[in-house]
Amino acid sequence: MAGPTSAAHVLALLDEDEDSLKLYALQQLDRSVHDFWFQISSSIAAIEALYEDEEFSHRELAALVASKVFYHLGDLDDALSYALGAGSLFDVASTSEYVQTILARCIDTYVGQRVQQAEGGEASLDPRLVAIVERLFERCYTDGQYEQAVGIALESRRLDQLERAVSSSQEPERTLKYALGVSQKLVVSREFRNQVLRLVVRLYEAVPQPDHAAICQCLMFLDDADEVATILFRLLGGSDDEALMAYQIAFDLVDAELQAFMIKVTTKLDALAPKPAAAPAAPAAPVEGVEGMDTDQAAPAEGAPAAPAEPAAPAAIAEADLSPFEKRLALFKSVLSGVVSIELERQFLARHNHADLQILKNIRATVEPRNSVCHSATVFANSLMHCGTTVDAFLRENLDWLKKATNWAKFSATAGLGVIHRGNVGKSRTIMAPYLPSAPGGSTPSAYSEGGALYALGLIHTSHGAGVRQLLLESLRGSQHEVIQHGACLGLGIAALGTEDEEAFEDVKNVLYMDNAVAGEAAGLSLGLLYAGSGTDKAAELLAYAHETQHEKIIRGVAVGLALVHYGREEAAEGMIEQMTRELDPILRYGGMFVTGLAYCGTSNNAAIQRLLHFAVSDVANDVRRAAVLNLGFVLASSPEQCPKIVSLLAESYNPHVRYGAAMAVGMACAGTGMREAVALLEPLIKDSVDFVQQGALIAMALVLVAQPEARAKPLRDHINRLYGSKTSEVMTRMGAVMAAGILDAGGRNVTLGLRAGSGHFRRTAVIGLALFTQYWYWYPLSYCISMAVQPCALIGVDASLRAPKGFQVVSDCRPSQFAYAPPVKVEDKKDKLKLPTAVLSTTARAKARAAKKKGKDAAGGGGGGDKDAAAATGTAEAMDTDKPEAADKEAAEGTTAAGEGEAAAAVEGDGKKKEKAVEEPSSYTVDNPARVAPSQRKYISFPSGQRFQPIRAAPSGFVLLKDTQPEAGEVDYLFEEEKPAAASAAAAPAAADGATAAPAAGGAAAASPAGDEPPPPEPFEYIPS
Repeated sequence: MAGPTSAAHVLALLDEDEDSLKLYALQQLDRSVHDFWFQISSSIAAIEALYEDEEFSHRELAALVASKVFYHLGDLDDALSYALGAGSLFDVASTSEYVQTILARCIDTYVGQRVQQAEGGEASLDPRLVAIVERLFERCYTDGQYEQAVGIALESRRLDQLERAVSSSQEPERTLKYALGVSQKLVVSREFRNQVLRLVVRLYEAVPQPDHAAICQCLMFLDDADEVATILFRLLGGSDDEALMAYQIAFDLVDAELQAFMIKVTTKLDALAPKPAAAPAAPAAPVEGVEGMDTDQAAPAEGAPAAPAEPAAPAAIAEADLSPFEKRLALFKSVLSGVVSIELERQFLARHNHADLQILKNIRATVEPRNSVCHSATVFANSLMHCGTTVDAFLRENLDWLKKATNWAKFSATAGLGVIHRGNVGKSRTIMAPYLPSAPGGSTPSAYSEGGALYALGLIHTSHGAGVRQLLLESLRGSQHEVIQHGACLGLGIAALGTEDEEAFEDVKNVLYMDNAVAGEAAGLSLGLLYAGSGTDKAAELLAYAHETQHEKIIRGVAVGLALVHYGREEAAEGMIEQMTRELDPILRYGGMFVTGLAYCGTSNNAAIQRLLHFAVSDVANDVRRAAVLNLGFVLASSPEQCPKIVSLLAESYNPHVRYGAAMAVGMACAGTGMREAVALLEPLIKDSVDFVQQGALIAMALVLVAQPEARAKPLRDHINRLYGSKTSEVMTRMGAVMAAGILDAGGRNVTLGLRAGSGHFRRTAVIGLALFTQYWYWYPLSYCISMAVQPCALIGVDASLRAPKGFQVVSDCRPSQFAYAPPVKVEDKKDKLKLPTAVLSTTARAKARAAKKKGKDAAGGGGGGDKDAAAATGTAEAMDTDKPEAADKEAAEGTTAAGEGEAAAAVEGDGKKKEKAVEEPSSYTVDNPARVAPSQRKYISFPSGQRFQPIRAAPSGFVLLKDTQPEAGEVDYLFEEEKPAAASAAAAPAAADGATAAPAAGGAAAASPAGDEPPPPEPFEYIPS
């Protein structure tokens, strides 16, 4: 039976006096409203009148019909209003599009009113709205949708419903983990987020088996060092498994790079622990792999201050006469100090180094000697390619070329050694001794080298500067030279990053108040580094001085320093943001953009994004507009997929500074992700008409593709190779290409840009390092700060002794070639370039052949050797056609070889199927400890069962604590403790200056040494003297 074709006859019943007829009409309209809403809308006034008539007993039905009509008309506010009036007739359990749309509108309205109430507004909640939301919560609990309830509770700031969702869940640990992740990503208000974290900690402690790692992570966000220390102290005194968990938590804290917090935890632990016996002194860590420009016999210069005692190394603690608890506590402190992680990461980078020296040689060969810009960029590329590997072979082999660096270029080149030896804290003074005076304040041949060396010490000891703090302070106090002060300020700030060192602050502030432009710029940055993320009240004093000074360099240094001080402060930084963004001085507004970006780093805060977009299109200063767009990358770092969408229009701006900022924003937000949308946005900018836009796009593309599979990175490599060797490209473009080459192969192709820790927390040191790197636009030496942001692509398993056992393996469920290292650049063999044969006239050739044939016949009567002589004569005649007989011989030999290869190829084709099966690539493979795991490879990592060591937490990267499940199996062999092979140290081997004689030895050592990037030795050949 066909349905109704019109609602006109039903609408007529609305005008009747009988309520029963009106009820019948409303029931019919409710059933057909989705089909005839366009007809019903003409009588919407009558339906509204029925709802407003308080004597009408079916007002709720009238409200429901009116709500559906307004829904189809697109007026969602009125639709929601009448849905609220429908009361229980509005079925929240329905899955229809109408109900889902109204519920979404209801939640948005409720969330807005709750937020306005929480922030001190006068918004009043509609009781009907609250009733629907309560019914929605009940439906979530009935259907088991606890995660949905958690989301609504967090958005509407209902902590009571959050607690109920967790307690009602059948898997409270899973629900709590979800709540923790959502609170970090979606909760905008910092104050409310802290309330959520407090509640999560309390709920975690109530479950039967609390996740201590998650609890400590929450407490770290809350800056509650005392409670963290109390939990860790309890774990260290517990079972072996609990002690392993304590070590794992220590590695997580180190990964977050909150130095001031870790100092507080250590201090509290010392207060809780009984006074132990004197801990064994930590011996100088042996330097594995390739060392720097020093020798093993070198010692700190006489008169240099001794470094403070570092925590003992795990091996020394294991052999010390301590109680079990004291050993555990000593091992924990060695982790928390960074000693263990720094040394293991350094060993990993040194032994897995796959940087290709031939790339640097090719760059050096194409850079003109007088081009200082590209010369400095090449030094930068070498430093970053070998970041943390301690391999400085390229510098050793090109000392004459390196000497062309003068003044600030020499400063940068010396600072580059700090990048190469990053993490080599045990021998940092020995490495930099040639560039430092015998005593702080003494004289050196070059102030630029000394300043660069002090800067390098800071880069080596990034965030772990206890060993060089006193040296840097004395160097700062003992010199009045602006260059040395500049290097000392930068080195001190980086080494003591975030420690809030009052003594260092006063010394650096004295340099700032000297009002020297060069030293003052570094001092402003250093003050920001020392108090990074603290939001100290001293910021107002720095801003006041920025108003007083006349030096633009100092103003810029202070402005960026203030941004570092307010890192991660979110709403607490609003006062400084408002003040700086309203300044008349464009440099201070420029700093205001960085305050906004760093204060809201990784929050995706809508207000911050709107502010930056406003300045990006409206400010009169190009520097401010560029900085505004660039800082969108920091704000959107937690949502990299959103960044290309937001800046896509800005990437097409008429203003090249805005286009440059868009490129860098995408590069920073999508660093190490290989995101296709980011690559697609950057590809047109690489071919931009403006040189510095091309430079920024090249650097950004390298940031996106670092540590990505070679199949993704190869097009960029090919483009870079064409650019740096092109004489027609602009210098700025070539500089960007060289820098991009260094970034792409950073850390021996074993690091990525790690802005986020494994826990999801943003690594403060990495973000700040990237922010300082962007300042290379004004001051090139700051480009080396990108080394602060690198993170090894490593999975390192350590057992209870905090040493890496050899027997531990992981499985990568993908093809080995998918994440293999890029193949080395082929070396062009000049010996294979044969001289072309000299053209010979055919008449001359025939005359010579006839003469040779006649001579052969005359000699035939001389005996049986005639045929042999004739052949030799013929060969001589043929050889006369060219200038070099050996060339013809070689061609003949090559022809024979080619023929043989052709036969072999035919044989392979004849048996193709068998060959294909023989070389078929496996679908998975095992990787030994420590394992190189690229970011996009983590999802393929698994831990095989049955092996002796099993992880207590199956993390696909970083440091993993291992439990020995077979302690009765005997002693454990550990990595990095064998004797160092003689061939493995380039420091002990002089540069190969004897040509072919030294080549086989050097090539043979390359495979065993971390610097296994030398070209292979020549193939065996027969030497025929001429």
